[in-house]
Amino acid sequence: GFFDAVVGGRSVGVPGTPALMETAHDLWGNSDWAGLFSEAITLADAGFTVSPRLAALVEDDSDRLSTFGPTRDYFLPGGTPIVEGDTLTNPAYAATLRAIAALGADAFYTGHIAEGIVATVRTTSGNPGVMTMTDLALYQVHQRPAVCVDYRGNEVCGMGPPSSGALTVGQILGMVGQYDLATLGPDSAEAWRLIGDASRLAFADRGRYMADSDFVPMPTAGLVAPAYLADRANLLAGDDALPEVAPGNPEWDHAQLWADDVSIEFPSTSHISIVDAYGNALSMTTTIENGFGSRLMAPGGFLLNNELTDFSFETHSDGVPIANRVEPGKRPRSSMAPTIVRRNGDPILVVGSPGGSRIIGYVAQAIIAHLDWGMDVQQAVAMPHLVNRFGTYDLEAGTSAADLEGGLQALGYETNIRDLTSGLHAIAVTPGGLSGGADPRREGIAMGN
Repeated sequence: GFFDAVVGGRSVGVPGTPALMETAHDLWGNSDWAGLFSEAITLADAGFTVSPRLAALVEDDSDRLSTFGPTRDYFLPGGTPIVEGDTLTNPAYAATLRAIAALGADAFYTGHIAEGIVATVRTTSGNPGVMTMTDLALYQVHQRPAVCVDYRGNEVCGMGPPSSGALTVGQILGMVGQYDLATLGPDSAEAWRLIGDASRLAFADRGRYMADSDFVPMPTAGLVAPAYLADRANLLAGDDALPEVAPGNPEWDHAQLWADDVSIEFPSTSHISIVDAYGNALSMTTTIENGFGSRLMAPGGFLLNNELTDFSFETHSDGVPIANRVEPGKRPRSSMAPTIVRRNGDPILVVGSPGGSRIIGYVAQAIIAHLDWGMDVQQAVAMPHLVNRFGTYDLEAGTSAADLEGGLQALGYETNIRDLTSGLHAIAVTPGGLSGGADPRREGIAMGN
């Protein structure tokens, strides 16, 4: 099964975040690098109070967390899961942070920290991996252009390939932008038909075309070209749910047939939105993929990711290669959708969320709620979720989304009432100042100083 591939060393990819942070600081930072680590080091040394969510996740995953000694010792000391209110310290991680603070990201990618990662990956019992010191040392940050689409006269920008987030969110908005969602309103099954079928069409393109553009030719510009999206939007002109959807044929200069993708994702990621005193905006989504990654704890006190399971589990379909197949040096496709919306060049909304491939629906919905339905950012991130990726409409359990079930079924949808645990964080930049919204479904907060 899927978790057989997740747990162990084979699913671990080279971590990118330390190198990314250093690169961003070199390009745009004006604070002392070492000083940025002090609060995190204190927290790792002195400990933090285990929250209800963390305790519940550890309890739920205790069998898998027990597989490897260092992970078990940290999360289930003495064989018993940590509980809410416990103080969790991590001196090994504090030492890792001190090394990166003093020596930069090289301290992570070479030397004893890297040796610990490689040894953990290669020597684990069950699913050992093949990562080498060279793999870590050769890691490079790639700075890529943002993917932007127009929506109601605003520029919606996000992260391009290998993330499918900005392209898929942009496609959804580009299609529904041809229709008057504001008049329909959030309680209209017709509004959700337009959003849901636009999402299904976008996910069809995602499965066919989207991967690491350093490795596979991709029609990035064609997928969000206004003429293409207007053409796809015409498919929404009927009255009922589309019986089936297929990938489109965007314009590109290197047409190549890709097969549709087969990969599974889990909703286990983090997001932060920031606007500073100078007006700079940051939308950052970061992940180790599954909640506790590969379940391997490196000697440096941190969990190792299972990012390689974000590749397609199949490499070919009916003899045709899959764009998101595994290849050396390639980054797996993601659904992360950190987004900045600009009006006349200035940020007006910063938003993003965890949540696997449903991130795309969560972020698109928050943008529509704020820009079309006039909700403030807290209302926009808290509103009940309705997400349609592949045909079945997921409606958030315990919310008024369930009230739309009958209307959506009448339009031809299969529906599924379930928990949808986004972790949206958004900031609206208004003439009157900043307004923050934090998702009530997780333990995030909005704060300013």
